[in-house]
Order: sequence, then structure tokens, then C-alpha cells
Amino acid sequence: MKHTFIMGSLLFLGMYAHAQKSISGFSVANQSKQEKVEQEYRTKQSAERFKNHLQKLTSVPHLAGTPENEKVRDYIADVMRKAGLQVEIFPHDIYLSKTPGESLVEVVEPIRMPLNNREFIIKEDKYSADARLTPGWNSYSGSGDVTSEVVYANYGRIEDFEKLKAMGISVKGKIVLARYGGNFRGYKAKHSEAAGAAGVIIYTDPADNGYMKGVTFPEGSQPNDNTIQRGSLLTVDYTGDPLTPFEPALPLDGPKKIKRLDPKDAAFHKIPVTPLPWGSAVEILKRMTGKAVPAGWQGGLPLAYRLEGGSELKVHLKVKQDKEFVRIYQVVGTLTGSEFPDEWIIAGCHYDAWSFGSTDPNSGTAMLLTLAESLGKLPQKPKRTVKICHWDAEEHGVIGSAEWVEQMRDELSAKAVAYMNYDAAVSGKIFGGSSSPSLKKLLIEATQSVQYPDSNKTVYEHWMAQKGGKRGSTVGINSAAPVAVADEPTIGNLGGGSDHIAFYMHAGIPSLSAGVGGPTLYHSQYDDLFFYNKFVDSTYTMGPMVEQVVGTMSLRLANADILPYDVSRYATDLTTHLKTAEKAIKAYQPAYSIDKLLAQVETLKQNAEQFESRIKTLLASEQLDKVKVAAINKELRNLEKAFLDPKGMAYGSWYRSLYASSDPYSGYASWMLPAFQYEASLKSTANLPDIEARHAKAIETLNTKIVTMNQQLGGSASSLGGAKN
Repeated sequence: MKHTFIMGSLLFLGMYAHAQKSISGFSVANQSKQEKVEQEYRTKQSAERFKNHLQKLTSVPHLAGTPENEKVRDYIADVMRKAGLQVEIFPHDIYLSKTPGESLVEVVEPIRMPLNNREFIIKEDKYSADARLTPGWNSYSGSGDVTSEVVYANYGRIEDFEKLKAMGISVKGKIVLARYGGNFRGYKAKHSEAAGAAGVIIYTDPADNGYMKGVTFPEGSQPNDNTIQRGSLLTVDYTGDPLTPFEPALPLDGPKKIKRLDPKDAAFHKIPVTPLPWGSAVEILKRMTGKAVPAGWQGGLPLAYRLEGGSELKVHLKVKQDKEFVRIYQVVGTLTGSEFPDEWIIAGCHYDAWSFGSTDPNSGTAMLLTLAESLGKLPQKPKRTVKICHWDAEEHGVIGSAEWVEQMRDELSAKAVAYMNYDAAVSGKIFGGSSSPSLKKLLIEATQSVQYPDSNKTVYEHWMAQKGGKRGSTVGINSAAPVAVADEPTIGNLGGGSDHIAFYMHAGIPSLSAGVGGPTLYHSQYDDLFFYNKFVDSTYTMGPMVEQVVGTMSLRLANADILPYDVSRYATDLTTHLKTAEKAIKAYQPAYSIDKLLAQVETLKQNAEQFESRIKTLLASEQLDKVKVAAINKELRNLEKAFLDPKGMAYGSWYRSLYASSDPYSGYASWMLPAFQYEASLKSTANLPDIEARHAKAIETLNTKIVTMNQQLGGSASSLGGAKN
């Protein structure tokens, strides 16, 4: 398998070298050197090595804070050290629900029936019998013991609770039954609690994931009637440890003391919440006797869904879940740059999992370990430093990476070139990605240089073939409204839900997420090697392919003469997002216009295009002044920070980027120009003058940086004059 993949890659590279386009950011002479480096790099991948790492990482369940997860940590560190990387381990003490504690759900009237909250042991899947597997649970649940009537709340979105209220149905003192989907599970709990509910049961409905989508596990890849989605409920208005907003959760016994919130002052959910499979939820749903649900609320079980259970149906829900301080560890491997050690290219993925984690996240972890090995085998070190990072406690609220960013904030501000996230990056065979504007061209060009296994297509061509209605990768695309460009594949906007958040939305570092996706038994105990081998990739060749794309991007960022950011893409994407914001506000304020900001972006576009033209001329001239190039690269690293606003977002000042944020109502979706989006969600105009002024300042700052670079290159530039507010 190993030799087949490598020989195919070499044959492909020989044919493709003649057709290779220029690589952004390189002079003619250095492009030739870079192509040789990349050809050498692409002989290093091995499906067998990827498979071996994945098996070692996911042979046992390894939740954050457990001895099993510490063994995974040690394995990761050992592999990277052997690959020649310098390894540092950063400990943090976070406040966490470490274990599920006690949870039960039972029907108590009109009959007594305990409801199953564990996946079954499946004969052909040996991993399903592991004694360390937990019942279904949601971390950061409140503790409570309640027996009450039931109200069905569809997906538990804010609009679903508004609909219930409009229909005259109260959830006060009752247990809310909501299905997974539509928003982050923590918001189901938050909205339920705000409406007065006494508890929440979240279940997987077959209309969304299950037999209505295909054959169920273990025969097929869809969730069966006992598959349970675990997950965090944390919904504080920042990302990371809930007791240390803006500050790293350094060890309690360390020399530097961090002021922590009192747990009673943190916005934890107070009501009990637990997940169930649909095989258990149906026992509640089929006994409900209230009014029929409105259009769109009917799920996939063979019964008429109803809004209320009625007074004769009572359910007992009990959760006892303690929170405690838990030591977690971030593992960072460094390959120090030969010429620019203080310029960092950062690749990362978390390593903790809800069970085995064979797709989520550790397919990405295994790929990053092979990346470390491949880079370590190159005869020449990259010019810039490459850091390969493995984060802990992501599953509980994207915690480890956020703590590391807070700890390293000043260094990252000065040194970071890009952050690239590879959570669950080898989970299928369909390529996809999401990116900040400046890294989109890098992603596209890298996929044009890598062969898709067992085909005569590049990854780019395979990716392009998904346009026109085909379902894209489950990896990385968190937005329903990416910027559409006719001659390129769909590249999503980065939303919530993974470790890019702190880098991109708090520290202003260009970020992307990419990989291959496919079938998933998300956050269930069945995300194991049996599932991976049967339904994801039995050949294990997707790992080397993704590693080639990732390594190509890393090496180009590391070795480029001038950082290969797509500067003009800021103007293209800003135009789309500003018009989207204007449309949202016009829905309730028809006279609203965003033309002043669009005019600024037009000037930005002219200057960005001039910059890119002059960079091409400079690179073609082979007359690179090292001092001038260093100054330009420094300015380029600061472009994304133009969007950082000290005031932050109204829904959480930790989210400092005016350009992008996770959606504060759903948690997963991306909000582009989030200050506008939030104002529109409130159907308000009160804050628009301030929001416009802050965006005008950000666009002006971005333009000024580009003007400065044009002046360094000897060009004139348009001014944004009059844009200051």
C-alpha cells in the first residue's frame, strides 16, 4: 500500500511538473528550488504509517483528564521528538465536568420504564465492549432531580421557543425534549432554562441522522437506535476555561497565580441535561397526547409528533455531575526555521475524544504525526518555523487551544503567519475547507499540486467536481453562505466548534480548516477503528493525500520569499459580506444603505490589486532587497489584525474580530461582520452608527497597511480620505 501510493505520486508529479503554474510568493529561482523540495517531501508519505498512528491513538477511549488521554499525550510527544521536533508541553488547570457522574431517565407515569442511555455491545465491533466507555452525557450539565410533564421543542432553537410561546405553550417547570441539530446543544439548554424549563433531554432523531438517511450501523454508516451523541453544553460568552476569561488557566500550583472566577459567578447551566438515543426517546414521544406539531417539526419516527405529553405522562430526569479542576496538556512540536525562526506557521488538531475518536479528532492527529515525520526527514529545514500543536479538552468547549493562545498572545501577535486546523481532517473521501480570505489562494494552489489517490485527477479537480449541488466535505465548512466565485471550489467561512476560534476570532491570525469528510457517528462510542476501516477509508490512503496538501501549504508558507497571502481577496469577500449585512438590515429598515463602506472597499480593492501587481513584478525581477522584503512580510502578518477591535462584540468582548465570529445563537455557524449580524438579529438600528464607524476604521487600517507596502515597493496608492470616524 505504501509503495503503491508513493510510486503513483511520483509518476503524477513527473507528468504534472510541465503544467505546474507559478507558485504565489516565490521568485523564479526560488520557485524552482521549492518545487524540488515539494517533490522530495511527497516521497515521504506512507499509508501504513498513518494507519499505525491512528491505531495507536484510538485503541482505547481517552477523554480529557483521564490516564488514557495522558498516554495519548505521551505518544504524540514521543513521535514528534523522534521526528526531530523540539517538544514542549503546556499544562493548564481548567474547571471541568470530568466524568458523566450519575444520569438516568425513566418514564414513571402511566407506566414505569427506565430508558437506555448506553450504546449496545455489537458482536462484530470489538471496541464496543470496552469497559471504559461511558453512558451518554453532556458535560457542564447542571445537577438536578426532577419528575415532570414533557414539552417537545423541535431543535430547541430560540425561534422554536418563540413559536411555543406564540402557540400558548409554556415549558415552565417541565422537561423539554429537543432533537439534535439546528444549533449547538448548549443553546438548547440555555434557551430551555431561560424559558423556565426544569430539565432537558436531547435526542438524535432519525429524520436528521438515522434510517431516513440510509442503512444504520453496523450494517451501514448511519446512527442506529442506540447511538448517542455526547458533547459539551458550555455557553459562556467567551471561549476556553470558564473561570479564566482573557487569561490562561495556568496551573494552580505554578509560580504565576491567575485570578479565577468563583464557580458560582460563572454562567453554568443549573438544570439537568442529558442525551438519549431515539430508541429511548420514542418511548416518550409515542405516549404524548397534546396538539400536533406545526409544519417542519415532525421528525422521522413512525408516529405523529405532539407538542405536549399531557398531565398523564410523567418523566423522571436525574443528573448528578460534579465539576472540578482538571489538569490538561497542550503538546507543541517545533521545527525551528533556518532563516526566520520568529515567523511561525502553526498546524493543529485536538487529541481528546468522547470515546475512541478514530474520525473525530484523531484522524487529524495521526495525519499531523505523519506530517512531523515527513518534515523531519527533509534534508533542508524550512526557512520559517513550523509548529505542530495537539490540543486537549477541545470536546468540552475548545478549551486547550484557547488557553494556549491566551498564554502566548503577545508572541503570536508578533510572530504568527497562519493557523491551520485539522480536526477530524481524514474522516472520509470528500475534500473541503473553510478559510480566512488571505489563505484561500494558498489552499487552492496546494490542492492543484497533489494527486487524488487512484485517479488521474488532482485534489483540486476532485474538489471542483463537487460544485453544482453535490454534498461537500463534512470537515471545515460551517457556513451556509460562503463567498461564491465561479472558477473556484466552494470555500466555507470559519464558524465555531473547533480550535481555530481563539487564533482567528480573538488574536486576529489568518486561519483555515481543511480535510476530507464523509460518514460519521459523531461523538458516539462507535467512532472507532471498526467504523473507520469499514466506512471511512479501508485503504488509509486519504491520510497521505491530506498530509500532502497540508505539507505543501506549510512548506510554501515557510519558504516563500513574500508571504503568499491573497490580499485582494479581502476586498472581494468584504463586498459580499457587507451586501449581506445590508440586506439583513433592510429587511426591517428599508432605507438603510451601506454604500459608504462599500466605497472604502473599492479603494481597498484598487490598492490591493496594485500591491499584487507590484509583488509579481518584484518576484519576476529577481532583485529582492532583504530589508524591504522583511518589512513587507511584517506588514503582511499584521493585515488580519486590522479587524481586531478592543471593544469586541456586544454578545462577548472576548470575540474581538469585526470580520468573523461564531454565531452566538447557534454556536456552530459563522457570522461574517458579526457586529452587523447581531444588530440585525435584534432588529435594531440603535448601534449602527457606532458599528459603521468601527468597520470604517478597520477597513481604513487595512488599506493604510497596504498603502504602506505599496510605498515600500515604490508605488503610489489611493487614499481612503475622509473615512475616519
